[in-house]
Amino acid sequence: MLIKEIATKEALPIRHKAMWPDKDIDFVKVPGDDEALHLGLFVNRKLISVVSVFQKEGGAQFRKFATLPEYQGKGYGSKLLVYMIGHVQKKNIQKIWCNARASKIDFYSGFGLSKTNITFKKSGLDYVVMEKKL
Repeated sequence: MLIKEIATKEALPIRHKAMWPDKDIDFVKVPGDDEALHLGLFVNRKLISVVSVFQKEGGAQFRKFATLPEYQGKGYGSKLLVYMIGHVQKKNIQKIWCNARASKIDFYSGFGLSKTNITFKKSGLDYVVMEKKL
């Protein structure tokens, strides 16, 4: 297993297949992708999990955290998330947050993220903003 910085173009296919396979690949692109830090987890030289970190005022938001379906539930995403949190801490960023799918609240809580009162709906799914002070 290897975790390293990757290019946006490497992250997009993983996002697409893991998150929104029924949409066009442009659906998984987000503003600021070209300036973001993209991290990828590789198993046997195959990219299987990605997360993108966007520095913003007041901290950093991680977005488009995705693991290929056939590798989900095996702990790879958890390893990538722990690595990402440590990486962000080393940059003296004080807070991270994400827009978590409501179905993933328990997952993110396990990494010390707390629910905020900010909720919204996008593309038919419920989301809640979760954050962690570093």
